Amino acid sequence: MRFIYFCLLLTCFACKNEPKAQNSQNEPEPTVAVDSLKVYNFEEFESLLHKKDDQVYVINFWATWCAPCIKELPSFEKLNKVYATSNVEVILVSLDFPNQYDSKLKPYISSKGLKSKVVALNDPDSNSWIPKVNPDWSGAIPATLIYNKNERKFYEQSFEYPELEKALIQFLN
Repeated sequence: MRFIYFCLLLTCFACKNEPKAQNSQNEPEPTVAVDSLKVYNFEEFESLLHKKDDQVYVINFWATWCAPCIKELPSFEKLNKVYATSNVEVILVSLDFPNQYDSKLKPYISSKGLKSKVVALNDPDSNSWIPKVNPDWSGAIPATLIYNKNERKFYEQSFEYPELEKALIQFLN
C-alpha cells in the first residue's frame, strides 16, 4: 500500500524544472557515482540514518519534481549555513528518477549552488525502506528526519525556515 501511495505521489507532481566535502569515516560507499553525485541503494544509505556521534543530522527527502520540496530547500540551505560550525549536518536525499539525474537533478544542484550534502537514493523497493526510515511515514515528500545520538524525530511536512530552526534547536545541547 505504501508503494502504491508513493507511486501515486510520483505521478501527481509534474516535473518542474557542489555537495559538501564528505567525511569518509564510516561513510558507506555508493552503488554508483554520477560525477560528484553519490547514488545509494537503501542498504548502503541506511547507516546515514543511525550515526552515534556528537553531530545533529537533518536529513531531508525531496525531489526536483516536488514543488513543496523545491519551495523549502532554501530553508535547509540557510540552516546548513547558519549552523555550519555547530555540529549540524544537512543531508538532502534526492528521490529523483535515475534517468533524470543528468537532465534535471545535477543541473538543479548546480544552478541553485546547493552547499548541503546531496545524495540520491535509488532503491525501487520503497515498501521495504520507507518504514525503516520511519514506521509512520506514508511515503509522501517532503519529509525530514532530525536526529542525534540520543533522540530522533520525523516530520512528514514542508518547512519554512523558522519552523525548521525551531525543530533543530531541540536537538542542540
